[in-house]
Amino acid sequence: MLVTSKKLFEIALANNFAIPATNFVDQNTLRAYIAVAEKRQFPLIISFAQAHHEVMCIEEAALLGKFYAERAKVPIVLHLDHGQDIDFVKRAVDLGFSSVMIDASQDTLEDNIAKTKEIVNYARPKGVVVEAEIGHVGSGDNYENLEQSESMLTTVEDAKEFYKRTLVDSLAISIGTAHGNYIGTPKINFERLHEISKVVPAPLVLHGGSSSGDDNLRRCALSNIVKINIFTDLMNAAVKDLKANEQNYFDIQEKLRTGIEGCLDHYYSVFNTQKVLIPN
Repeated sequence: MLVTSKKLFEIALANNFAIPATNFVDQNTLRAYIAVAEKRQFPLIISFAQAHHEVMCIEEAALLGKFYAERAKVPIVLHLDHGQDIDFVKRAVDLGFSSVMIDASQDTLEDNIAKTKEIVNYARPKGVVVEAEIGHVGSGDNYENLEQSESMLTTVEDAKEFYKRTLVDSLAISIGTAHGNYIGTPKINFERLHEISKVVPAPLVLHGGSSSGDDNLRRCALSNIVKINIFTDLMNAAVKDLKANEQNYFDIQEKLRTGIEGCLDHYYSVFNTQKVLIPN
């Protein structure tokens, strides 16, 4: 069923678990994600990133995302990930995404607040929830195509001021992770996470979950992070067992799905994700 993340995040926060947010780029990825969610009977956030609009236009993403979400037997959020253009984010709202992210994290604090407030005022009357980012999660080998590669940790003062002035539904914070592939396991600033969670009532989100270490991610899920973005690890798992002499298109698709499914199944356990019942 297609839902917003509002109730899911309330339940996750109360029960100390996180929900995976998985970026889709075609039907095959969607099918793999939904299959695992239904097998485990867990909620899921299927995300479409603005950076992938050259792979799939947002209209197609909305149609496919709604098709699979509405038919799923578990709660599914259709989310716009890293929407950097105001008009693009508003388009996602109009097309039926149940959740959108406005990412103005590379702007000044004042501009970030102004853009986020504009999207909140546009989306909320339509029943769509809004995520924003304060601080900046940079990238290594970058799938998200962000211009700035270096991460900037979120400060407690900025997070508090940002939430106070935007009342955003969820807030992505930077505490040591990065998008894409990077060497080694990052050092997560759990003290910063604890400090922010004490002054920001909104559910907190972690981007750059891939390759961040199972122990780190589980601790985040147990420490007020309710949504963890995973993409790079899923794509790496998809092609891990492909062989150079693979010839059959349908066999290749099945092997890609199998790799993705195994990876997502693993992260469901890492995130301590639990079954959620949403009344119709």
